[in-house]
Amino acid sequence: MIIGIPKEIKDNEYRVGLPPNGVRELVRHKHHVIVQAGAGVGSAFNDEEYIRAGATILHNADEVWKRAEMIVKVKEPLPEEYRFLREDLLLFTYLHLAADERLTRALMDSGITALGYETVEDAQGHLPLLQPMSEVAGRMATQIAAQYLEKPQGGRGILMGGIPGVKPAHVVILGAGTVGTHAAMIALGMGARVTLLDVNMDRLRYLDETMSQRGRLTTLASNETNIADTITTADAVIGAVLITGARAPRLITREMLPAMPRNSVIVDVSVDQGGCVETTHPTTHSNPTYFVEGVLHYGVANMPGAVPRTSSFGLANATLRYILKVADVGLSSALHGDPGFAKGLNVYRGKITHPGVAAAFNLPLAEPDKVMA
Repeated sequence: MIIGIPKEIKDNEYRVGLPPNGVRELVRHKHHVIVQAGAGVGSAFNDEEYIRAGATILHNADEVWKRAEMIVKVKEPLPEEYRFLREDLLLFTYLHLAADERLTRALMDSGITALGYETVEDAQGHLPLLQPMSEVAGRMATQIAAQYLEKPQGGRGILMGGIPGVKPAHVVILGAGTVGTHAAMIALGMGARVTLLDVNMDRLRYLDETMSQRGRLTTLASNETNIADTITTADAVIGAVLITGARAPRLITREMLPAMPRNSVIVDVSVDQGGCVETTHPTTHSNPTYFVEGVLHYGVANMPGAVPRTSSFGLANATLRYILKVADVGLSSALHGDPGFAKGLNVYRGKITHPGVAAAFNLPLAEPDKVMA
């Protein structure tokens, strides 16, 4: 199979679909890998490393998209890339379609087949291709909250861990999945007081048992009353809610914001799925924040792009075996042999095959087995 790796064009997105070691594995399996010149530079991988791994370097995106049978990316195609979408192409990347109707319809119109990293499941129902970036984003979310709590950045002027005689920051985390857990770990490690909310009581019991010794951790059932109460004393709120393939529920409304301390900070990691705060919208690393009702909002939708070398290695560790499976046996065989992998199919030849995406935009749902047959 011919696998193409174009350069990412999202604002300040420095990750790359595969590092050279991943390319080497594909070449070892007798596949042909074409890489856009400079695709890995942001992650400190130069073209010579890709050439030594067996890749062919092409000078522009047009050539890579045109010649490839499967495109491996990090982020969803942007409008400038819609012209590259075509019926006989397979796209494998993060899609987050339930939060992006324009992209969804562009994929449908093109007739392309698209697999989303974020909806692939393993045998236990976990999300193995989302997990490494969720780990990065969760850890970054606390670092970012600490940065923006500084007065010159627009925050309240609070040190995350406080000092002896002065109380630490209060960090409220909505969601106790991978993002929320890693955000809590870093916040507790910095000495903050953490309130972690989730609807899964078993998950909260587990985290209460395993993390309470790290510091000041409180776990609460996630409901409107508890959320409204806790944010009144929150210096920072981290949104870490995920419903696989669907839009994130809005847990903090605009009406709740005036009750939050002035110049408190919201970091909504779930913004790429629509956000769990009504007033958050996607921002960029170039212009990451804005204020609503006196509360600073951070809505960068590609947070791990700021630590691209770590992120590119972490992503490839998870995605490579799935990429190899498709390349080795073909899409149909790869999906039929792995029901969890089949859940990664979002679009097949222009037809929506993921129920969360279909429900988000009231679109007809095609059953994968039927359309692929």
